[in-house]
Formats: sequence, structure tokens, C-alpha cells
Amino acid sequence: MTAGALLYRPGTQVRPRPGAPEVPDPSALSWLVADAGTGDVLAAHDAHRPLPPASTLKTLFALTVLPTLPAGIRHRVSEPELAGIGPGSSLVGVAEDRTYRVSDLWNGVFLSSGNDAVRALAALSGGWRATAERMQSKARALGARDTRVTSPDGYDAPGQVSSAFDLAVFGRAGLRNHDFARYCGRREALFPDRDGDSYGIVNTNRLLTGQDGVEPYDGLLGIKNGYTSNAGNTLVTAAHRDGRTLVVTVMNPSRATATRSTRRPAPSWTGASRPSAGWTR
Repeated sequence: MTAGALLYRPGTQVRPRPGAPEVPDPSALSWLVADAGTGDVLAAHDAHRPLPPASTLKTLFALTVLPTLPAGIRHRVSEPELAGIGPGSSLVGVAEDRTYRVSDLWNGVFLSSGNDAVRALAALSGGWRATAERMQSKARALGARDTRVTSPDGYDAPGQVSSAFDLAVFGRAGLRNHDFARYCGRREALFPDRDGDSYGIVNTNRLLTGQDGVEPYDGLLGIKNGYTSNAGNTLVTAAHRDGRTLVVTVMNPSRATATRSTRRPAPSWTGASRPSAGWTR
């Protein structure tokens, strides 16, 4: 069996070095830890299990659209562009008949997880359906074959799924894009309001900001977290640890695990594990 095929096995896959501590159980439906530099998967649990990704799918949206829209472009948002936003969506406050810079909208996507900002950027990028199709093509080009895109903002939709493996692929690719890495690691920014002024927005990733009593994680690079009632909590993140950068994905942990994962996203045992698989499938 090849290393790639190992990740299709059910359950936890890890090859610890002699004397390594026991791998902790995050009690998530799926998770993966990988070395972002080499692409080696250090440990995983049901890595290719198809699950709803929630707003972590915005990583694929950014990989697809970000390179095509210069940050300084100004766009006046129309009412039809904001139609169809799902009930209960995260919003940054995009208003119709208001002009925004593309960079403002990306802050809204990465920091506030704003589905309204995604809608505006998708309109600039050819429309909602065309953007979903381009995202699907981008996923295939990256080798992320578990992902099915219906709603570019990650909002729950029939048939829309990704996997811990694919989300790690998106996170790793994003870190190689300077603009992506800059936006996803930003803690706070100003966003234009309706009256020509601006207001502060803060990244929803509490590990990055230290909000709500969560201790900031040293070396964290950000990326994207998400939540819907169907997907549960989802996370793709990265951190510098032991001289290397680790990518971590978690999909649908238990409530208790979700709380713990806001404190320790990069397990201490990663330095004591052997690679169990690569990115190629």
C-alpha cells in the first residue's frame, strides 16, 4: 500500500518515533497535521472523509479569486449582488450602493468571514455560479479531489463537502501566496461604513487575537475557521513550531474539543512522529 493510500484507511493514521508520546484524541470527525514545507502528513484521522466545510471553504475561494483582482480596484456594490445570502450568515456590513476597495472586501472575508464580502467579490469575478465552477477547477488542479463546491462562501448547501486533507492542501497553497498569507494572519482592520467613515473589525480566529479569554497561540499564522449548524466547528490553521511550519485541519470536533483546540492547535507530539503520507494521492 502506498503512503497516499494509507490516508484512505478509516481511523487514525500515525507512525510515531520510538518513545514518542501517545497521540491525543481530538474527538473530531476528521483531522490532519502536516508539515507545510515538505508536504509530509504527520498524523491524520479519516483524512478523506467528505464533510461540510463551512467557512473554511473561503480558503479555496481566495486561492481562486485573489490572484485575479488587484487590491486597489474600487467596486460599487449593487442590490442584486447581495441577494441570496443565507439566513444566519456571518456579515461584515457590505452595503448596496457603497463603493469598496477590493482590499477592504478581502479583509471582510478573512477577518469577519463575511458572506456579503464574498458575494461582492464573486460578482467582480464573473458571478456566483461561474465562481463556484472556477473554484471546483482550482481544487482539481491542486489535487483536492474530495471537494464539491456549490456555495463559494461555504454556506451549507446540498452536496457541498470537503475533507481535512483538501483543506490542508488549500491552507498550504495559501501560505505560498503573499497576499493570502497577509490577509489570513491579520488580527484587525478598518472597514468602510455607510457614511464614509470606518469601523474596526477583528479576526474571528480567537487563537490569533486572544479574544474572549483565549490565550493567543505563539507562532500562529492564522488561515481560516468556520462554523455552521450542519458542519459544526471547522478549522484550517498553521503555526511555526520546532523550526518548521505545521498545517492543522479539524472538522466537526466535540464542543469540549473545540474549546481545547482554541488553546493547542499544533500538538506537542508532532516533533516525535514520522511522516505517514505525502500530498500526492
